[in-house]
Amino acid sequence: MKKISLAIALLSILPMAAQAQSSVTVYGIADASIGIEDADAPGQDSRTVITSGTQSTSRIGFRGTEDLGNGLKALFNIEAGYAIDSGASDSSGLFQRRAVVGLQGSFGTVTVGREYSPIAAVVQSSDPLGHGYYGSNLGSFGTNRATRRLANSVNYKSEALSGFTVQAAYSAGERQNDNPSGNLVGVSVEYKNGPLNLGAGYHQIERLATGDDKEYVFGAGYNFGAFDIRGSYVVADLTGPNNEFKYTTIGGSYTAGASKFFVSAHQQRLETGARGNGFSLAYSYTLSKRTNLYSSYGRVNNNATGNFGLTSAGGTFAPPVTALGADPSVFNVGVRHLF
Repeated sequence: MKKISLAIALLSILPMAAQAQSSVTVYGIADASIGIEDADAPGQDSRTVITSGTQSTSRIGFRGTEDLGNGLKALFNIEAGYAIDSGASDSSGLFQRRAVVGLQGSFGTVTVGREYSPIAAVVQSSDPLGHGYYGSNLGSFGTNRATRRLANSVNYKSEALSGFTVQAAYSAGERQNDNPSGNLVGVSVEYKNGPLNLGAGYHQIERLATGDDKEYVFGAGYNFGAFDIRGSYVVADLTGPNNEFKYTTIGGSYTAGASKFFVSAHQQRLETGARGNGFSLAYSYTLSKRTNLYSSYGRVNNNATGNFGLTSAGGTFAPPVTALGADPSVFNVGVRHLF
C-alpha cells in the first residue's frame, strides 16, 4: 500500500518536473552566392567571387529557455557566424553575433552579455532590403559609424504596450580611467500597429575625453498588402570637427506568390563633403519555407571625394581607399537555406 501511495506521489510531480526542464534549439542559416564585383578602380578588373551571406549572414546558434514558474523564464542565446565559401569561422570571434543570458517575465526581458544595441532594432525594421543584399542599410554600422552590437552590456526590452516597445542598454567600457570611460548608454522606442511601423533610437558614447560621440536613428515602414515601403535615417556624430556620418535609405518591396521584388536607394555622406549615392535591385524566389533563390544588383556613384561601398549581410565591398570617385557595383545570384 505504501509503495502504491509513493508511486502515485511520484507521478503527480512529473508534470511539474517537466515544466521546469530546459528546452534547447539548434538553428542556423547557410547562404552562398556567386557574383561579379567591379571596384571601378584604376588598374583593377572586375572579378568573379563566391561569397557567404549575401542575403543573410551564414550562422549557427543555440538558444534555450527554462520555465521558473509564475511567468518567469531563464533564457540564453549564443550565435556564431561562419563563411560557407571557405568554412572559416567569423574572424571577429566565435560567438560575436550574440552571446547573452537573462530573464524574461511580464516586466519584459533583461539580458547580459554581447547583445544588439537599441538602435539596431530600429535600423533592421526600416530596411527596404530586409537587412540583406548589397545596398542594405547595414552600411550605416561599422568603424566611425553607428554601433550595432554591444559587448559587456546589460539590456532591457519591454513587452509591447499599446503598440509601443522600449529598449535600453548600458555597455561598460571597462577602462581603468573614468574620463573617458568608454561606456555607452542607449535607448530606442518602436511603435507597431497593423501595417504601420515607426521607430527612433539614441546612443551616447564616452569614447574621448574631449566629448561624447552621439548616434541616433529614425525609421518608418508601411505595408499596403503586397507592397511594403520602408526608410531610415542614421547619424553617427563623432567627437571633433567634420566627423559626422549620415546614412539615408528609402525603398520598398512587392510580393507576388513565391516571388518578391526589392528596390532601394540610399545616400552615404560625411561632413567633409564626401558623398555616395547608391541604388539596389533584388529578387527572391521561395522554394519552400526554409529555402529560396535570389539575385541582386547594387551600385554606388561616388562624388570626387567619395569612397563609399555596398554592404550586404555578409560584409562590405568598396574601392581601395586611394580610388576616390570610383563607382563600385556588384551582381550576384545565390541560394539561402534556414535550418
